[in-house]
Amino acid sequence: MIDFRYHLVSLISVFLALAVGIILGAGPLQGAIGDQLTDQVEALRTERNGLREELDEAQSRLSEQERFAAAAGEALVAESLTGTNVAVVDVDGVGDGVEQEVLDQLENAGATVVAHETLTESWTAADEATLRATVANGQREPLLADLPTVLTEESGTSELLGAALALSLTAADESDTGALGERATELQQLLVRVGLVEEQAAPSAPADVVLLLSSGVTQEEVAGAETATEDVEPAETGVAALATTAGVVADVTAAVVVAGPTTATGDLVSTVRAEEGLAERVSTVSGTDQETGRLVVALALAAQAAGHVGQYGFEDGASVLPPIVEPTPEEVPDAGTTVDQPSESDQAAEGEG
Repeated sequence: MIDFRYHLVSLISVFLALAVGIILGAGPLQGAIGDQLTDQVEALRTERNGLREELDEAQSRLSEQERFAAAAGEALVAESLTGTNVAVVDVDGVGDGVEQEVLDQLENAGATVVAHETLTESWTAADEATLRATVANGQREPLLADLPTVLTEESGTSELLGAALALSLTAADESDTGALGERATELQQLLVRVGLVEEQAAPSAPADVVLLLSSGVTQEEVAGAETATEDVEPAETGVAALATTAGVVADVTAAVVVAGPTTATGDLVSTVRAEEGLAERVSTVSGTDQETGRLVVALALAAQAAGHVGQYGFEDGASVLPPIVEPTPEEVPDAGTTVDQPSESDQAAEGEG
């Protein structure tokens, strides 16, 4: 009985409170509550409109700054690569849009694009490790003979393939430094034949500097779960393999730039920057997804061709712009990386003859 009375009193209290609330809300408090809610809604609407105007103004200022940077950058980039042969390699599926815009900037800079090609998925995929090892081991002895100061008997698959790629793009004919040598042609044909490289424009002359373009994919996105197998070393797949490739190309050519979008942990640009040994030899550019970043690519190539290695972008530890290089005829490098230069005694003998 006590429990029933308790519940009855509680129920009556609830209905009484509800009735009082309805009476007050419909009576003396109705106007005050309504006015208060109206004022709050109006204040929120005003605040929203103010924030929208501020955002529009900020976007307008940003657009103006980007237009100014692009215009100034084009003037800065103009002729910065005149007389320079550039090889462009898409290492992980950049896409036609960004890639073409980078090529346009190189053209504006006066560069001669002597090669344009793509590394296929077979270059990094774990399930193609056997193919890569077969190709690399088949070229081990010839490559060791070609590059005794770069490669050793312990060099891995990615190092050997990176060396083959570098020579295919830069090895000049000993009798004509403006032409590719037979070794370059042989290696290029091999890489294409086995499906490691696809050509958009086959190499036509030795490159002075090599641009490795990345889409910004990370180690996991390139290699996926396949890297967790017992038979394949993670260092021979994905971004790790591409970073090794970049390092060897730098050792062979002494002039390589890796460029990609704003960095993400584990992508190619951040991987190169994180490894001190690589960052000392390989220049990087982030921000290729923006016009200003693509302008910096041309300047970085010019700086790298002149011997300046740097990391460029807006991230911590990176410089916004490369040093500006104004090449003179004496500073324009001879094409190729495997040319025997005549000695002073040879030149003297020719003069006497």
